[in-house]
Amino acid sequence: MLGVSMPELLTTLFVVGIIAESMTAAVAAGRVRMDLFGVIALGALTALGGGTVRDIILGNYPLTWVEEPRFLLVTVIASVITVRIDWLMYQLRRFFLVADAVGLAAFVVLGIQIALTLGHGFIITAVAAVTTGVSGGVMRDILSDRVPLVFREELYASIAVMGTVVYMALRAMHMQEWIVTLVTVVFVFATRLLSLRFKWSLPIFEYDDEKAAAIDPKYELSYFLHSRGRKIPGARRVYRRVKMVAEQAPVRHRRKRK
Repeated sequence: MLGVSMPELLTTLFVVGIIAESMTAAVAAGRVRMDLFGVIALGALTALGGGTVRDIILGNYPLTWVEEPRFLLVTVIASVITVRIDWLMYQLRRFFLVADAVGLAAFVVLGIQIALTLGHGFIITAVAAVTTGVSGGVMRDILSDRVPLVFREELYASIAVMGTVVYMALRAMHMQEWIVTLVTVVFVFATRLLSLRFKWSLPIFEYDDEKAAAIDPKYELSYFLHSRGRKIPGARRVYRRVKMVAEQAPVRHRRKRK
């Protein structure tokens, strides 16, 4: 395939991904005023943490960065470079979004392949893909004192699951391995960018103790149906139109009985 094998392509995408993860983690470390060691540690943890957690869960040893220390060296260099060019990071934010999507695609496919190599089925394979893709970012956000983005805003873990479905479905059709890998990489990459472009996200659960306590028990069902109905696309517009028509309608007075 154009003189480049699939393992080489995945390794290249993996390196692009860990560089992007390391540099974005370094920026997060700078926001909370970590020293150089903290920057490097957070960068390495973010970039390699997903694969490390996956390998520990699956019992896959030696760990990726232990077997290939060059990956750890790449994260250290990327973190240090970020400290030196911090003034340029804002201008490169679009590049990092694309590089992050590339990394996610590589992480998902690598997680899938390692789980399948160890003989696991679909469920554990999906867990391996999600773990590889999101664990590093979760660690970064927790150590940066914020709720992980993957839990509240961004479509990330679900893309890893969808990528697993695509991979397993193509594999079940007995397609060649390089086709399965390439299609899955393109699917995860494109879906991630589209989710950023159109701000796709999963439904957000919001529970307000004070609001719930203020509702009269006999109106709980009505309140539930009303709140859910208002979340239907276009429902607010219809509600405002009905309210406007009702306000403009002539008031009819009943005749009083004599």
